[in-house]
Amino acid sequence: MPKQGQSSFEVEVVRSARRTKTVSGKLVGNTLQIRIPATATKKQEEQWVASLVAKLEKKAQKKPQSDEQLFQRAQTLNATVLEGKADLRSIMWVPPRKSYWGSCDSASGIIRISEALRDVPQYVLDAVIVHELTHTFITTGHSPEFWRWADKAPQAERAKGYLEAWARMLSLGALTKPS
Repeated sequence: MPKQGQSSFEVEVVRSARRTKTVSGKLVGNTLQIRIPATATKKQEEQWVASLVAKLEKKAQKKPQSDEQLFQRAQTLNATVLEGKADLRSIMWVPPRKSYWGSCDSASGIIRISEALRDVPQYVLDAVIVHELTHTFITTGHSPEFWRWADKAPQAERAKGYLEAWARMLSLGALTKPS
């Protein structure tokens, strides 16, 4: 059973005499087990492995759907975008509010993110998370220093435009959720 380090997980290819045409992949712990026909060529194996690894990586990059996944995403953004400056204690999804996408209680370090953002592009959600994380270490409101940090989110300006346009469409009743 050859192992191939392709990503943040191990890949284990299992050749099966019982398989004749199909390929399957299953994540077991930190190992992607890929079962292929025993008669597959090395080139076929490489193509199948690349395809299944790409699918798994794409799935892993999808937006967080649980509070724990949201917390993990916020930790990653804190480390990579904000140099670990944020004091993140808790982050959670909350029912949509009419006046904001997220909120931060800087005293407690608790961040709330509107469930309305579950379907937005990843860069939009990331920008809102970085914005709220910035409130944990710059507590003087939306000062120029605050925006220097908050605007470090990837595609921050694009995300602001997306949210502004979406908010206008929602206020006109033209949209019920983002597409």
